[in-house]
Amino acid sequence: MTLYQALADRLQGLIRDQVYPVGSRLPGVRMLSEQHDVSVSTAVNACRELEQRGVLEARPRSGYYVRQPALMRKPPRVARASRKPRRITGQERVLQILQSVKDPAVMNLGAAVPAPEFMPVAAMERVYHSVLREERRRCVGYEFPPGAPELRTQIARRLASLQCDVSPDEVLITNSCQESVSIALKLVTSPGDTVAIESPTYYGLLQVIESLGLKALEIPTDPEHGISLDALTLALEKWDVAACVVVSNFSNPLGVCLTDDRKQALLSLLGKHKVPLVEDDIYGDLPLAGPRPRPLKSWDRDGLVYYCSSSSKTLSAGMRVGWLVPPVPQQERAEYLQFINTVSVNTPAQLALARYLEKGRYDHFLRQLCAQHALGVARMTERVTQLFPEDARVSRPAGGFVLWVELPGDVDTTSLLERALDAGVSFAPGAMFSASGKFTNCLRMNCAVKWDNRVEQALVTLSRLL
Repeated sequence: MTLYQALADRLQGLIRDQVYPVGSRLPGVRMLSEQHDVSVSTAVNACRELEQRGVLEARPRSGYYVRQPALMRKPPRVARASRKPRRITGQERVLQILQSVKDPAVMNLGAAVPAPEFMPVAAMERVYHSVLREERRRCVGYEFPPGAPELRTQIARRLASLQCDVSPDEVLITNSCQESVSIALKLVTSPGDTVAIESPTYYGLLQVIESLGLKALEIPTDPEHGISLDALTLALEKWDVAACVVVSNFSNPLGVCLTDDRKQALLSLLGKHKVPLVEDDIYGDLPLAGPRPRPLKSWDRDGLVYYCSSSSKTLSAGMRVGWLVPPVPQQERAEYLQFINTVSVNTPAQLALARYLEKGRYDHFLRQLCAQHALGVARMTERVTQLFPEDARVSRPAGGFVLWVELPGDVDTTSLLERALDAGVSFAPGAMFSASGKFTNCLRMNCAVKWDNRVEQALVTLSRLL
């Protein structure tokens, strides 16, 4: 965490404790720098950070004032435990929602794809140009598994900063985080096996499970605390579970982050039952406040965790570069599975990502990106609270950029989607996030959108359709 982020967290704590109540003016930046023994620029950046978080507002020639917090709705309810493992159903609408992203007539609130304004487009363009110019012969060839050594080195270094003891030789480059998860499940399961998953969970995982002929066992997941360890314990005692898949940091769609204690307890529980853990950490770099949380992999001492991630949510969705860190005994098999899937991963994309990370500007960019997402989530939460029915419940994500909304029980969001698409608005209906079609009265909304009148009108349209 940088100095200004630490100061921002400290000031936010003082605001929360009513040292600076709503409507009050913060001391000037020079006074703050003296009070907290930091430079003026650090104080300025801290105030800007809190402005991005929606905690402060800047008034011209007056200073920074504490904002009235948005009305908070109750968080969504926790789903009941599944009675048994299930085959996947209800995934027919996924492609329809994803295709709407490219339809200029539709406001995309459905697919969790950040708008181009959230990506470092110019910086990525520069590194692509340099790679194509300086590595032109290499770029026209295959970069066979395990992938470009430069990129594997950069990923190993980033994981080392998160207390993961990983060497570049252990990193396998894939075409996406989803391919990483798919390969990991192929390594530890056979068709017909049962996989324990969070509920609700990302629909892409459900599609992977379905394509591999596996069954999903849904474990209730609390919007504030994460996967229920008690329910998982009962499931492991009752069913023969071949693997567990968890988004450890800022799950999709709830945005919840497991505490360090719960992460270690989860690893201990799975270790006791000798159940491998597939960790999807694709949102880990996107906290809405505070430092980047550690992955589960950082506590793995028994070769239990298959670590998966990618750059799709931070740098470029179209780059299609992900990575998998399997236990060492599975490395060769993992490379073989990646090869038979797609032969190799796009060479220019691998080299461009490696060069971007090598330049050392990624963390600086992430600080700006996380502030943008914090503002987007705050805005979306505020407008949903103002426009949607009073008994709607809204998630409070700790990271990422999606919002989960639970509507009154008589609302069927799958039917609502048909009318919304006709009106030029997309969202992801809740049934897509369950193996058994739960959450029919819920929906997920993408907050990584360019905030303008189209977004406002889309939310008004949705509220009128409810």
